[in-house]
Amino acid sequence: MTDRADVPPEVLAALRGICAGLPESYEEPAWVGTRWRIRQRTVLHVFTAHPGSTGAFSRAAELTEPAVVMTFRAQAEEFDSLVGAGYPFFRAAWGTQVVGMIIEPDADWTEIKELLTESYRELAPAKLARLLP
Repeated sequence: MTDRADVPPEVLAALRGICAGLPESYEEPAWVGTRWRIRQRTVLHVFTAHPGSTGAFSRAAELTEPAVVMTFRAQAEEFDSLVGAGYPFFRAAWGTQVVGMIIEPDADWTEIKELLTESYRELAPAKLARLLP
């Protein structure tokens, strides 16, 4: 496991604010970076990927320099649209319907909140998903 400090504190703070509104979600260290889960399912994983050293993720994102990357789940239709749109989105190196996104300094946090809310809806039990507006 790497140091969770590899993700800029302002990115972690913004993601914590978003995930605080997802019922029963919790934060924990991942093998690299940090993840938020709902009942053993990963809603969001964020880490800094480095070309060559982060393996499949740096290849999938076609990185040439270190970048903050988050992965999340999307519904099938949305998955195709996001991945098809290209940068900053890409197909993650694992799982089904897992989208990767490079978080740029000027990231649209409203859009990220919507994407993570939908990721949560995909993975949470129906009774918890219904608690969201």
